[in-house]
Amino acid sequence: MNNTEKIPIVSKKVLVPFILVTTLFALWGFANAVTDPMVQAFKKVLELSNSQAAWVQMAFYGGYFCMALPAAMFMRKYSYKVGILIGLGLYALGALLFYPAAITEQFWFFCLGLYILTFGLAFLETAANPYALAMGAKETATQRLNLAQAFNPVGLIAGLFVAQQFVLKNLKSDDIADFSALDEASKILVKTSDLLVIRNPYVILGLVLIGIFTLFVASKMPQSKDEGGMPSIGDTFAVLAKNKKYVLGVLAQILYVGAQIMCWTYIYQYAEGLGMDSVTAGYYQMAAFVIFTIGRAVGTYLLRFMSAGKLLMSFALLAMVFTVGTIWVQGMTGLYSLVGISFCMSLMFPTIYGIALGGLTEEQSKVGSAGLIMAIVGGALMPKLQGIIIDAGGNGVSDTTIAGVSEVNFSFILPLLCFVYIAWYGFSVYKKYETKIA
Repeated sequence: MNNTEKIPIVSKKVLVPFILVTTLFALWGFANAVTDPMVQAFKKVLELSNSQAAWVQMAFYGGYFCMALPAAMFMRKYSYKVGILIGLGLYALGALLFYPAAITEQFWFFCLGLYILTFGLAFLETAANPYALAMGAKETATQRLNLAQAFNPVGLIAGLFVAQQFVLKNLKSDDIADFSALDEASKILVKTSDLLVIRNPYVILGLVLIGIFTLFVASKMPQSKDEGGMPSIGDTFAVLAKNKKYVLGVLAQILYVGAQIMCWTYIYQYAEGLGMDSVTAGYYQMAAFVIFTIGRAVGTYLLRFMSAGKLLMSFALLAMVFTVGTIWVQGMTGLYSLVGISFCMSLMFPTIYGIALGGLTEEQSKVGSAGLIMAIVGGALMPKLQGIIIDAGGNGVSDTTIAGVSEVNFSFILPLLCFVYIAWYGFSVYKKYETKIA
């Protein structure tokens, strides 16, 4: 069907720099996974509602939205390497802010640390994604990005392992049946202890990042080929705004990231509705991440034989089936369906990214990348909406029923709608662009 099998995905000439860049994909995967369980942890420790605890995700993914465009404009003038170094520095700073946050015991201080941390992630993703696309032939660009993104689940699994084994298992508030019934003095003691537990993995991460920063400083990285004679930022935006595949791709990315974060964050609330504790629920999220990793490998392989749009549509349709099961199938089967969604989501981010930036110049890709990273704001907004649905009957997860199922089950109608659009986007790309090439 195509000649991409004969073209190396990564040439030997850039193999070492490519491996270095792929470590970044694992680093932001770690940050994503270690943060998701914190929504449940903060909810219990600080006695927050589901929608209040969702400010963790608002801060985390809101940072992406605010910093992605400044990061892209910075990299128009400087190299990808400089952008990566700034990203690692901000990432480390945000993680280390958890130390003073734990001392003050203020929820807003933790959110500030996450906000600055994701300034760094915005720089890293804005640089690393188009950098991976540019490290070789255009024909294998989407495969190369999927290969680099395959290291993202490694970080996810590591992050969840740390969150589960070193945070959730050590939270004293999670061992108390009715934390809110404790006297004030006991609550203060438990809260102080638990916030220190939450602090530790972030502080250690900050120190590790300083080491990785030093490694990048000492490494030679290939430079961007498109230096000098750049069009104005306004002209570049004008070109991108007329590119329908790109504009619709940004919307697809907003909805995909929203769906991903909803399915991963609220797996704890879904399990809570089945009577599980957070540690047990964490094992199901771990299973979701393992399946996500397998799906990423399968998707990368299938891209050698199927077009990106057709494969995206197929995975989105399967995700819709699993999401319907999550909503309307009761008991453990519904939870298994929720875990199964992760297989379908595995190839969506890099595939949408590759499709949306396909055919753009390197200058347009740098600015276009910012739009796709800003789309991660979907992970800030949509979990908040889902939290509001779950709070419809109170701070519990099964206080009322909607459409014949508990509120936490029904809340997954939001990811379902996201997958409907993503399936349509994959279909339209396949019909309008890929069938002409085949």
